[in-house]
Amino acid sequence: MNATGMSLFNVGQASIARIEETYKPVYKPGDLFPEWSNDILAKHRHWLAPNHYDEASGLIYLSVQSWLLQIGKKKILIDCCCGNNKSRPTRPFWNMLNTPYLDRLAAAGARPDEIDFVMCTHLHHDHVGWNTQLKDGRWVPTFPNARYVFSKPDFDYYHKLDSEPGAEPVEFGTFRECVLPIVDAGRADLVTGPHRLNDHLEIIPAPGHSAGHVVFKLESAGQHAMFIGDVFHHLLQVYYPHWNFPKNSDAEQARVSRRMILEQCASSGALVFPGHVGAPFAGRIEATGTGFVPRF
Repeated sequence: MNATGMSLFNVGQASIARIEETYKPVYKPGDLFPEWSNDILAKHRHWLAPNHYDEASGLIYLSVQSWLLQIGKKKILIDCCCGNNKSRPTRPFWNMLNTPYLDRLAAAGARPDEIDFVMCTHLHHDHVGWNTQLKDGRWVPTFPNARYVFSKPDFDYYHKLDSEPGAEPVEFGTFRECVLPIVDAGRADLVTGPHRLNDHLEIIPAPGHSAGHVVFKLESAGQHAMFIGDVFHHLLQVYYPHWNFPKNSDAEQARVSRRMILEQCASSGALVFPGHVGAPFAGRIEATGTGFVPRF
């Protein structure tokens, strides 16, 4: 972490900066994970507090963050958080935010017009919020020169839901506010299946949390990283891969994808960049005789 509080990482010739939107204790552990117990807390308390669990409130920490990846002359933004001034009545901790997200992005080395790619692991509201900004009453791309890389299976899933007669706007309306305007502006690349973006980046399907959730695999100078989105939300799910976050399109498929990605991360030695895990925000996965251990 540098003097400005920004977390910086290097993988081969790539530099990666964490762009924070929010980082606070938000959920009761039992609301996220029915398997939570006092015995689990006692077993893991030595690492849970203070970055992953707040003793005072008894709430689990969730970070909402983007990753700014710079490699070669390309600037790539991975996942776009919740965005400002978005109504989230059932998510009070993300409701009507007013954060200096774009200032933090600039401090990390990228103004909006300098971003070459925006890549979303999936299209949930807390990963697409900054895709667009409201200008003159219209939602327009925040990153005007970027190609936006979306999973086609995710796009198709939400487009179908959103198009049904009388349908409520899906994902708090962010599909209409933060995804469709990108497609309408001709800035979107919809990708399917394993897909190589360039010499360094590969897109790997990891469905379950959403219908078309993907993971981005980075390789540079013989080193590896994995940007895993919401394959897991909390490091407890590394110890307990069968634990699921409540919001999944397919709970069993989410478990299959989680084990697959944990195995890939452990076998490759990849530096792992999740969407919501607390400080130090990135780390590695170690395979043990009985499962996995996070080395964060």
